[in-house]
Amino acid sequence: GTTIGSVVLIKLTFDRFIHHPHALSVASLVWFGLGFLVLALIHAGMRMLERIDAEQLGQGYVHQVRMVLYAHLSSLPPRKLQMRTRGSIMLRFVGDLTALRQWVSLGLARIIVAGVTISGSLLALALISWPLALTVGAVVVPGTALSLLLGKLLLQAAREVRRRRGFLAGNLNEQVASMAVVQVSGQTRWEQNRVERQSGRLKAALILRAWVIGGLRAVTTATTAIARAAALIMGAILVSFDQTTPGTVVAAMSIVGFLVPSLRDLGRVYEYWQGARVSIEKIHQFLDGAIPVVESKRTGGLRCGAGHLVFSHVSVSGSLTNFSATAVPGSVIAVVGPNGAGKSTVLSLVARLVDPECGTVQLDGKDLCKLARDSLHRVVSVASPDLPLLSGTIRKNLCYRWRSAPEAELARVRALCGIDELLDDLPDGEDTRIAEGGVSLSAGQRQRIVLARAILGSPLLLLLDEADTNLDPGARAVFNEILTSHEGTVLMVTHQLDSALRADILWYMENGKLIATGKPDELLQFDSRVAEFFRLHEQQVLAS
Repeated sequence: GTTIGSVVLIKLTFDRFIHHPHALSVASLVWFGLGFLVLALIHAGMRMLERIDAEQLGQGYVHQVRMVLYAHLSSLPPRKLQMRTRGSIMLRFVGDLTALRQWVSLGLARIIVAGVTISGSLLALALISWPLALTVGAVVVPGTALSLLLGKLLLQAAREVRRRRGFLAGNLNEQVASMAVVQVSGQTRWEQNRVERQSGRLKAALILRAWVIGGLRAVTTATTAIARAAALIMGAILVSFDQTTPGTVVAAMSIVGFLVPSLRDLGRVYEYWQGARVSIEKIHQFLDGAIPVVESKRTGGLRCGAGHLVFSHVSVSGSLTNFSATAVPGSVIAVVGPNGAGKSTVLSLVARLVDPECGTVQLDGKDLCKLARDSLHRVVSVASPDLPLLSGTIRKNLCYRWRSAPEAELARVRALCGIDELLDDLPDGEDTRIAEGGVSLSAGQRQRIVLARAILGSPLLLLLDEADTNLDPGARAVFNEILTSHEGTVLMVTHQLDSALRADILWYMENGKLIATGKPDELLQFDSRVAEFFRLHEQQVLAS
């Protein structure tokens, strides 16, 4: 509307003052000037609202996609999650979502606005002079077609940039997490060269993409320049044959001027679309790449149960085969066996970090697969070196499972795990902030907090996955005290003979199967496989 209004006003102004110069007066100039001012203000206001609305549209869409991605991420089994690099996962949430936002906010919105503007401009041009409209259209259409051809090259370039950026991001994330290993191994220079090679390849891919983008913008610029020149030449011819007026030619040139930003926007739109297209592919691969744990109804009544756990003919590909076992309420079960025997998978089934492909796992007569995973946190708790502390305060980590835990319960857990002694040595006590993984604390201090977090609220089932590994004497005493005093059922994966002997029952596993079960001392005495397992482990410890 503002485009058509401006064109009509320009045509009237020039035709009137050229054909009727005596009509030129201050009053008429003021009225025409006010008309142009009003149209300019309306156009500026609409541009501002366009940008705000486009950003709201893009941010709203990206917010929804981000929450879908996080819901999928939080439902993935840990084993599947560990198969992906941190860098590739972060690219889903940062790089890919940024590309989607740019497409919706700067691409899709501009298609609508530019489409309306170009259509309106060509319509206005056709109304005042159809020969000029045909001339401009004959230039714009081939220019648009050439841009579409270059778009295929841009898609390839965008994919290569995305691939190279993923390699570099994954490597850098790994280096940040394991820089100490690099340093003590004397591989700093080698890793630096590796990053330099990856950065150089990313640089080359970005430059190649810039060439294609530059070509697209060159086509857009050339199209508008040629359209302006063609309109001027055709207008001069028409004026010379008295088939149009100078005002019409000036109005036509103004229309071409209106087309310039819209054509430039369309050139960028294809750039945004190709980037978003690659990101959409990667997001679909992420969402389709692994089967998440299926959510179901809430726990309902489990909190009042006894902690009776039954595995019935459970199988998980690559981990367990027809596994059946029973843990009676209040017992301590030591799950032992060589690496790869499926011990951690047994615990993951109870915590619903993975679901069985066949068979059932029942807690107090209820199938865990029919319970909501998030609602199990009060009845099933896990302590493991693979579940590190989070960045934030010590209190945040202690209460992470039960954010509204009463002070009496917190005091009990702090006393049992020796946390009060630890806090006495810290400047801000419970409010002391720790880094991700608790790297600012000693190994023993970290393990005490991990154990305290796990036993908060006295869960019915306490799962200890290698939680007794590399403990200092103080943390070892805390661990032993938990085994003795915990009122619920305990499943403990361990390689330590001392911990196994403290259990009521020992499950010995090999190759995903339960081979032997019984009292620890009896199995050590009468089952050579169990005795040999602990003997070999002790030899490995002494050798290391």
